[in-house]
Amino acid sequence: MCVILYSKILFNSFIYLYNYISVCVCVCNIYIMSAIATEGKVITCKAAVQFERKGELQIVDVQVAPPKRLEVRIKIIGSGVCHTDYSEPLYASQQFPVILGHEGGGIVESIGEGVTSVKVGDHVIPLYIPECRNEYENEPNYGFCCYCTKKNFAKTNLCGVIRGPQGKGVMPDGTSRFSTMDGKVVHHFMGCSTFSQYTVCPEISVAVVPKEAPLDKIGLLGCGITTGYGAVMNTIKVEPDTIGAVWGLGGVGLAVIMGLKEAGCRKIVAIDINEAKFPMAKDFGATDFVNPKTVEGGDLGVYLNKLCGGYPGAGPDYTFEAIGNTTTMRQALEYCHKGWGKSCIIGVAPEGKEIATRSFQMVIGKEWHGTAFGGTRGRTQLGGYVQKYLDGKLKVDEFITFTFPLKDINEAFHKLHSGEALRSVILLQDGANM
Repeated sequence: MCVILYSKILFNSFIYLYNYISVCVCVCNIYIMSAIATEGKVITCKAAVQFERKGELQIVDVQVAPPKRLEVRIKIIGSGVCHTDYSEPLYASQQFPVILGHEGGGIVESIGEGVTSVKVGDHVIPLYIPECRNEYENEPNYGFCCYCTKKNFAKTNLCGVIRGPQGKGVMPDGTSRFSTMDGKVVHHFMGCSTFSQYTVCPEISVAVVPKEAPLDKIGLLGCGITTGYGAVMNTIKVEPDTIGAVWGLGGVGLAVIMGLKEAGCRKIVAIDINEAKFPMAKDFGATDFVNPKTVEGGDLGVYLNKLCGGYPGAGPDYTFEAIGNTTTMRQALEYCHKGWGKSCIIGVAPEGKEIATRSFQMVIGKEWHGTAFGGTRGRTQLGGYVQKYLDGKLKVDEFITFTFPLKDINEAFHKLHSGEALRSVILLQDGANM
């Protein structure tokens, strides 16, 4: 009887596995066949376009040209709404009309000539900081990148090989892949433009990730989460049994806390004027909480000194500013530990704002650092971050406050400005949970 029962269980398990594999193969084949049907052709799709500075986004049909040499066309499944999608277009350098968005997850629909690191059907995250590895040093529109040499590869993630055209809202050859239905140019944004159902990115700006991960969620690793988490792990390289503090408990600040916990900090201080954010900070790993406006004695520096030992020069070993305010940037440096304290600026202050401190702060051994994308090399590291998420070792779902269809994207921005949203996700396709 036991043998028969075991045989039935084994047989049923085999049938289930066979059916599951068959479905996966079928879905993959359907997608590849769909991709073949559109390969080399202009795709008409919906996108959220900003036609003028400070204007609300308009959902319109756009044309997306096929990828050229060393380019990849991606079907975007989901995209996060980041504060940078609001702040960057305010700057005078931004060209309009433009398709915003830079926290996306999608599937490669087609590839241009010469592309070797991704293939049709791959699940990917577009990168606003590329990683050329000097693979195309002899290619037109690319050239040599001093930031990606073997000597400097581990020092920085700031690949600069296409920085010029990307900043102008065009592809490396100086042209756009987006246009309106009447043929007018629509600009790219940060090399990503994930508020479009289809986008085109340089191959060096695409990170391949595990297919098991939900693309409507992991797109958040394209900016905010990775920026905060990476600041701890890559830029500062926080050591265990230390004290860390973070100013600002938005998505980036919470990602910092997540990193500090993983790094083994014995105390993690969460600093914000909105005490309603403290419970979530605790869930992410914070141990101490302070509102600078109501702190005992009215002096945040004195409070942190007492919390960290009370002796002259005591303070957090590591501080992180995740607001973008020059006053709190200065506080984060001046309140860190004498002799070895490291402070990291993550938040971006308004254009033209300058930071200041007394030079003596440097003389007594404190260090001021900055970070972009958390020092993360996207093509090399992001797949590993997604795997950590799949293994339950990296939070992503917990950052998502709201989910909206593309047509309601302006409501997502309203939620961002009101402070209600940690992160909103925009679903770009029908059946977006892929």
